[in-house]
Amino acid sequence: MIHEPRNAGAPMDTTFGLLLEKIRYEGAYPTRERAEKSLRAVLGALGRQITGDERVALAAALPEEAARVFTADVPAVKQLAGAAFVAELAERTGGTPATARWDAGVVLSQIATLVGDDLVAEVVSCLPPGYALLFGRAELLTQAA
Repeated sequence: MIHEPRNAGAPMDTTFGLLLEKIRYEGAYPTRERAEKSLRAVLGALGRQITGDERVALAAALPEEAARVFTADVPAVKQLAGAAFVAELAERTGGTPATARWDAGVVLSQIATLVGDDLVAEVVSCLPPGYALLFGRAELLTQAA
């Protein structure tokens, strides 16, 4: 199911710059450049994990520059669970698992606020376990009967 972008038809107040400022504030990053570095690293890594309709819908809901970062790389052959996603992000950025977890949580929670609950639920449902918390959502586990 493809969703209309949350900001479709709305004034262009949800720009890349505004998203960066929200990330900078929520992440307590000292500069806009540091916030942008986190945004680019996290969205690029997320873009390698999502395919299909969810990839198209999320890209459509993002500001244009963020969508370009998100779709710049070809999706990976095998999706990573949330913890492995954070570990790979730390390795790619030269950070620690703690800083990578912080960056992912800050960026993805702001993306979640931007695109809305329905699209976040759809995106999280297409990913392996461990991503809901990165998006600032509770992860409900189902138990086999």
